[in-house]
This record gives sequence, C-alpha cells and structure tokens, in this order.
Amino acid sequence: MIIVFKGTIFQWRGPAPYLFVAVPEKESADIKAVSKLVTYGWGVIPVTVKVGKTEWKTSLFPKDGRYLVPIKMVVQKAEHLKEGDEIKLKLELHL
Repeated sequence: MIIVFKGTIFQWRGPAPYLFVAVPEKESADIKAVSKLVTYGWGVIPVTVKVGKTEWKTSLFPKDGRYLVPIKMVVQKAEHLKEGDEIKLKLELHL
C-alpha cells in the first residue's frame, strides 16, 4: 500500500525536537482499515517514508483518529526541514 500526501510539519513536546506530519483523515482511515495486518503492537504501523531524496524506515503513531509520521533529525538536516514547512510524503506500508 502506497500513500502520497502533503502535510505541515509540527512539533510535539519532548526533550528533542520531535517533528511530525499528520496523515490526512481519509488516508488515516485507509491505514486503520489494514492496521491489524501490519501493526506490531500499541497500534504503531511500520512504514518506509520518502521526502525529497531521503528515504527512511519508521513507524506511524496513532493519535486522535489519525496517524503521525515522525520526521527524524537526520531527515530534517538532509532535506533542510523545519516546523511549519509543508512537505510531500510518500508512505509505503508493507502488507
């Protein structure tokens, strides 16, 4: 399953600059529909993400009926990303 969308980077509290992008409602519902096939516990979903030229493996976190994509520090630096930037993401769930 591949999902492509745009979203705005926001910060969520924590000791490091934890930056995330929320998956839109429709796409989150699509992920939720297959979540039991791919989750490895606590509702987190393993994915491969691509932003710009950078690709990495991470997990989506469920929050308020949607999923959050963590933007790792190495990705922030490689793609020159900061809070408030709108970015295009490509998610690949491995079913």
